[in-house]
Amino acid sequence: MVQTPDHALLAAAAQQLARLGIAVAVDDAATPIDSDQDARLHVRWHGGETYYQVETKRGLRPALLGAVAHQLRRRGPDALLVADHVSPPLAERLRELGLQFIDTAGNAFLTHPPLLVWVKGERPAQALAAPAVGRAFQASGLRVLFALLTLPGLAHEPYRVIAEQAGVAHGTVGWVMTELPQLGFLGAIGGRRRVLQPERLLRQWVEAYARTLRPKLLLKTLRAPTIAWWRALDLHDCALVLGGEAAAARLHRTIEPEVLTLYGAKADLRRFMVQHPLPEDPRGNVEILEQFWHFAPDPPELAPRLLIYADLLATGDARCLEAAQAMEGEILDRFAG
Repeated sequence: MVQTPDHALLAAAAQQLARLGIAVAVDDAATPIDSDQDARLHVRWHGGETYYQVETKRGLRPALLGAVAHQLRRRGPDALLVADHVSPPLAERLRELGLQFIDTAGNAFLTHPPLLVWVKGERPAQALAAPAVGRAFQASGLRVLFALLTLPGLAHEPYRVIAEQAGVAHGTVGWVMTELPQLGFLGAIGGRRRVLQPERLLRQWVEAYARTLRPKLLLKTLRAPTIAWWRALDLHDCALVLGGEAAAARLHRTIEPEVLTLYGAKADLRRFMVQHPLPEDPRGNVEILEQFWHFAPDPPELAPRLLIYADLLATGDARCLEAAQAMEGEILDRFAG
């Protein structure tokens, strides 16, 4: 699957930089097929020039910041986010993380000494049209992709088995499996259906999960004076499983949780609320989400590793990004060979 640059987005952002005396050109020849970068930009100003590896993004929002920041960090110091609009709070967060960006409204953070550009608060004159999103990356399709990414080998099973594992209708599996080859994510190797480009699919799934599916799963957000008690929580008794920061802490001890993420059914939530009568708070430190997968993770008291990884990225918090990075290799290693 060839990654084609979003030329409309790049052109609109370049036009804004031109007003500051900075010239931008897309170096198409330097963007190889199947590259991890969306494009390579040649940026020139009076007395200097540099090249950036580009990540393009439309509709940037707080829930996507972690996944985008993770991609930019993986590319190193010459990474650049090109977006349709970066709001002032997101601009501040990107600068705090040391991540460079430009957008179509004229907002920018570029730091390549002696070049320094910092603009925020500009609004776009008009919104660029959002790219079409395939059905595979809508809520029900994301459940199928989650099962395929979590259970290597599932792609070759009958659609009935995939539907059971993903917890969706048989017809949903049909149109997802039809669309995936067109996107370059599914193919036949040695007579067996296999997931292709798992790293790129993982990246797109994580972003779509944070944007589309995760908000639909949230059942309650509660406020606890402290969540130190999470280590002694009897998960079997309350029929919930750990996700996010607490699950990462239990797996790798790479993070000290500040938010407790739990997955379960609505009935399990009621039991938990009886045992832990905490007040509701939309900005609370205990979140309970609906469990949507129909297979047993390993270990059973933790959410699947892919979901833990996605939860960490969805926070946009620097310490969570580091914990997610520590998990990425083991997720992708399942598709090796």
